[in-house]
Amino acid sequence: MSALTFLPAVENPELLAAPVAAAIAAMDATTAARIEVAAVDPALADTAAFCEAYGQSLDISANCLVVQGTRGGVTSTAACLALATTRLDVNGAVRRLLDARKATFAPMDDAVAQTGMEYGGITPVGIPSAWRLLLDARVAALPRAIIGAGIRGAKLFLPGVVLASLAGAEVIEDLAKPVA
Repeated sequence: MSALTFLPAVENPELLAAPVAAAIAAMDATTAARIEVAAVDPALADTAAFCEAYGQSLDISANCLVVQGTRGGVTSTAACLALATTRLDVNGAVRRLLDARKATFAPMDDAVAQTGMEYGGITPVGIPSAWRLLLDARVAALPRAIIGAGIRGAKLFLPGVVLASLAGAEVIEDLAKPVA
């Protein structure tokens, strides 16, 4: 098992995608101080591999998924954050929240281009301001969550309340369903 070195995210922008570093730098000092970053092997960035290699729990790991909803030719985009032990309810809760006839995961190239982040590292911190941010209530309730840092070579560690305090964040009960 590899060890993690936790560092203040605001002081280590080299471990963050540029939009993530900018978002953290723009936060009030008290909030920014609650966010830590740790460098990880990019080959182990995927949630299950990361948790196994670094001895972290899937119960506190959250994945950010970019979803697009379409109705009448109008497409809206949302970053959705759900625990790794759950499955995002794209065709139910997310589709309804986006008031969409159809909801799908955004194409990888679109998500990467629009966020300025790496695939497999996309995080809700620093997403485009026009996007909605939907957080499963289980993530918002965590004392300490693990999420992407915008790059595959790092992870952010922060309280769920910090995620819930991000601009435009909407905490949603049952945004995701537990995986059996």
